[in-house]
Amino acid sequence: MIQLYTGEGKGKTTAAVGQAVRAAGNGYPVAFAQFMKGRESGEIRALSAIPEIQILRSGKDFGFYGSMSGAQKGELTEIHNGILDRLLELAGSGRVFLMVLDEITYPVKWGLLDLARLEKLLAYAKGSAGASEESGKGFFRPEIVLTGRDPAQFLWDSADYVTCMECVRHPYEQGVRARRGIEF
Repeated sequence: MIQLYTGEGKGKTTAAVGQAVRAAGNGYPVAFAQFMKGRESGEIRALSAIPEIQILRSGKDFGFYGSMSGAQKGELTEIHNGILDRLLELAGSGRVFLMVLDEITYPVKWGLLDLARLEKLLAYAKGSAGASEESGKGFFRPEIVLTGRDPAQFLWDSADYVTCMECVRHPYEQGVRARRGIEF
């Protein structure tokens, strides 16, 4: 199945991290892919320490989309497509139980990845692509978790679970900056 965590509130990545930890805690292999993020974070450090979790992300921080040059956007698109290619390999092998595509809605919105690759990956979760479940013991059709604000309609429509995080109050509104260990 496909899960979508969206909305204006805090907690989308946090919920996806929790899902990854739950799967890994049950001994299942997990691929945790981050899009648009390259800077160090507490959740990536923690997830990297769990043997069942494989991290896929840019090793370079490009900053905010609005401040990127055309060359940087091109480079990031190549990185994102490389991540999708690796996820497609893993999905085709049937060896990953859960895939998290953290912040995937943004590169979709801004054209920073190949939509055909993403759609093919989502088809694995629905059972309409790649290997069959008869491929042998240990085969998984991956559960896929998507996160980010303002998902494209095809992401919304593909999801079996949709959770919208609603912001009722946030310290940012009073000028409090993001805090290490809480927001990142």
